[in-house]
Amino acid sequence: MRAEFPDFRLGNVLATSFTGTLSERHGNAVERIPTPQRLVDWLAVNGLAVASCTTAQLERARELRESIHAAATAAAVQDALPASAVQVINDRSAQGRAAAVLTPEGKRRWLLGSASRVEDALGVIAADAISVIAGERDGKLALCASPTCRAAFFDTSRSRTRRWCDMNTCGNRQKKARFHANQRANLGSAE
Repeated sequence: MRAEFPDFRLGNVLATSFTGTLSERHGNAVERIPTPQRLVDWLAVNGLAVASCTTAQLERARELRESIHAAATAAAVQDALPASAVQVINDRSAQGRAAAVLTPEGKRRWLLGSASRVEDALGVIAADAISVIAGERDGKLALCASPTCRAAFFDTSRSRTRRWCDMNTCGNRQKKARFHANQRANLGSAE
């Protein structure tokens, strides 16, 4: 991957990993797919390899990302799903022509219509979002407890009480902040 761009935050759920391509939404936002080639890179890492991507396709991908984020956020807090977000997700799902195929190892792989079909890849992501938001999977949508992040993530922990979208970033950052605050408080009370 290209060193000049921030790392991808990969997860186990395609749709919420895709929304993670824009992180720190309530702080200093970090865009992880700033160029069409970077979207190609993200799709390849997630098993949806395409040959190329145009600027217009990147904009459609970002529109889908924001629609998934809006719908997943609403679902996580049990609000009504935004109609415009639902429309974009449904449109992208219907436009894709990808097929799930079984590998000899017993894994699912996506077969896109052609090597350059970003629309097919977006259709797979939209279909994944539909299954998550519709509650068809074992788990629950939640929002990251980090006040600067608030990313929607899919909690599959046994107790369904996970607080962070990613323990290595948001969770660790919050624990460090709490530790340093306690250290300062202890220094202040020692004086």
